[in-house]
Amino acid sequence: MKTRTSKSVLVRARVPASRLRNAQRILDKMGLKTSDAINVLMAQIELHQGLPFDMSLPVGGTLAPEDQAGEWTEAFGAY
Repeated sequence: MKTRTSKSVLVRARVPASRLRNAQRILDKMGLKTSDAINVLMAQIELHQGLPFDMSLPVGGTLAPEDQAGEWTEAFGAY
């Protein structure tokens, strides 16, 4: 197996504090740090040449723009 070394970079992301806390609790149980989980996700994106899971529109259609904005704010916090 070929090993390659490369520079690491700092990635910053804005996520709701409660989501981060919940995810960190789960990762702690798995023996992983947040950066480990991000590296696993990035590796899977490379392997799949896209997201490692399906994303599709809901069966009922899409939300109106104002409803979508409210859902995003609720899910991800105000930007």
